[in-house]
Amino acid sequence: MRNSFHTMILSATCAAVLAGALPTPAQNAASRIPRTPDGKPNLTGLWQSIGTADWDIEDHGAQAGPFYQLGAAGAVPPGQSIVEGGEIPYLPAALEQKKKNYENRWKMDPVVKCYMPGVPRANYMPFPLQIIQSQRDILIAYEFATTNRVINMGKKEDAAVDTWMGTSNGHWEGDTLVVDVTGFNGNAWFDRAGDYASDSLHVVERYSLRDANTLNYEATIEDSTVFSRPWKISLPLYRHREKNARMLEFKCVEFTEELLYGDLRKKPAEGK
Repeated sequence: MRNSFHTMILSATCAAVLAGALPTPAQNAASRIPRTPDGKPNLTGLWQSIGTADWDIEDHGAQAGPFYQLGAAGAVPPGQSIVEGGEIPYLPAALEQKKKNYENRWKMDPVVKCYMPGVPRANYMPFPLQIIQSQRDILIAYEFATTNRVINMGKKEDAAVDTWMGTSNGHWEGDTLVVDVTGFNGNAWFDRAGDYASDSLHVVERYSLRDANTLNYEATIEDSTVFSRPWKISLPLYRHREKNARMLEFKCVEFTEELLYGDLRKKPAEGK
């Protein structure tokens, strides 16, 4: 009986030692992510979202597009919400404006006109983005409309002027890159469904590597003139791993000239 008791104590002690020695799942994941020479997670790479959030960041069903000639190719695909809680907390007047945007989305969406998509929309459009991480700042280049932004990792800089992509200031919280973005011009939409914010928009992004090829993206959105409270979106971004993967060009201005300026063409004089 005594030997049995000692055996139990020894087994329990060995198990405790081994449990402390073995890495946890979180430690295993942290050890597998690429890192820069200074030990920070290395986010450099070509990334892209998979989903239909660019059509609508809330839950939405499939529907026909505006041009029947395109058939199924022009239809809107269904998708699940990337909004925490499933619904954007609009103020009543702002919700009415969102509905007006939706009714006129095929002409009024700034992206249809090849304007910069803003933050956070640029990160879940159906186009890749490239992160280039230096020892100081971080550059994000987007394929759509050759948009780009620099994340300042030094002393915080205030926005000099309001812009489509805002002014980004970043810092590390452990293995998470946190980016504070302000200084928006208030013209960008969150999606093709007309979800929007004003020039008071404040976005806090969080980038964290789940593994070497999966990047978790979160954005907390605050705008007291449009929303009743701050709200959050989250989605994964996936690394392009195909051979010779690289950023291509999608300069779309030439595709929008008729939409933007067609009504300004001078009509030929009568009789000529």
